[in-house]
Amino acid sequence: MEKSTIAKFALPVLLVSMLAACGEEEVAKKEEQYAIPVETTTVMQGNVSSFYSTTATLEAPQEANVVSRIAGLIEAINVEEGDRVQKGQILAVIDAKRQQYDLDRSEAEVKIIEQELNRLKKMTNKEFISADSMAKLEYNLQAAIARRDLAELQVKESHVVSPIDGIVAKRYVKAGNMAQEFGDLFYIVNQDELHGIVHLPEQQLTSLRLGQEAQVFSNQQSKNAIHAKVLRISPVVDPQSGTFKVTLAVPNQNAHLKAGMFTRVELKYDTHENVITVPYSALINQDNKQALYVIDGSNANRREVEIGYREGDSVEVVSGIKPGEQVVTRGQQNLKDQSLVEVITPLDLASAKN
Repeated sequence: MEKSTIAKFALPVLLVSMLAACGEEEVAKKEEQYAIPVETTTVMQGNVSSFYSTTATLEAPQEANVVSRIAGLIEAINVEEGDRVQKGQILAVIDAKRQQYDLDRSEAEVKIIEQELNRLKKMTNKEFISADSMAKLEYNLQAAIARRDLAELQVKESHVVSPIDGIVAKRYVKAGNMAQEFGDLFYIVNQDELHGIVHLPEQQLTSLRLGQEAQVFSNQQSKNAIHAKVLRISPVVDPQSGTFKVTLAVPNQNAHLKAGMFTRVELKYDTHENVITVPYSALINQDNKQALYVIDGSNANRREVEIGYREGDSVEVVSGIKPGEQVVTRGQQNLKDQSLVEVITPLDLASAKN
């Protein structure tokens, strides 16, 4: 009887002990299961600038439509589209035989009148020469010289030259075509420096100054910035659009940009130096408040912060954290205040995938 009684009492105690042990194991498993993997970074100090984002159309400050100054058959084309040319370089040659004949005739007329004037001036009997005749000869000489110089200019203009340094953007004619007087032959553009035309709201007028820095991006997705400067600021505001014109000087020595391109521009207004910065991706917007998750041992504590300037993926934190602290940069969407976390690195992720 005693043995059976002991067995009756021992069996429930044993079952309770086994259940308690199983419960502890399940709690331990749950605790391990809820350790959320996150990536972190160290809070740093650096410089952050304030930018105003807008768009700009690029223009070439130097461009020229090269026209024919005389009519004639085009004998030779010396350049093609895409060729770089220099000021004064011969682009094409026009047949100038008629102009050369006019020049020869004009030179002959000048020589005849000069000889006649020299003969009269050497005469000893000056009373036989009227002052009116001498004056007419001198006027005729001036007119002949003018005709000669004009004919010489037309012969010179048969060699079409580039008025500026640049690149041949368009060629309108071919060798053997008939060039018309003042007809288009070439379009030359210099793109070593471009002008970015920006139209800003009048509220920004007080924030701009000559020489102010700007960053130009070739498209919306590009991250390679070209550093430009404010070249000109229009002093008037368009009453219809409420904007004013700003011209940026955009260097383009590598020829990555082209005239006519539509670009993204960020005008730098101000810079805060040696401030606390974190990656913008680390921020969480909850209840219209910005917050960060800061690592404290094996937990992530939610901490509200006040942010300032943002530059690219870096943002200034005015208050809420200190340099050297660890903040969560990936995985924070799954966190709550005091969440248990496991800090991992991108190298750990790569190893796990392999």
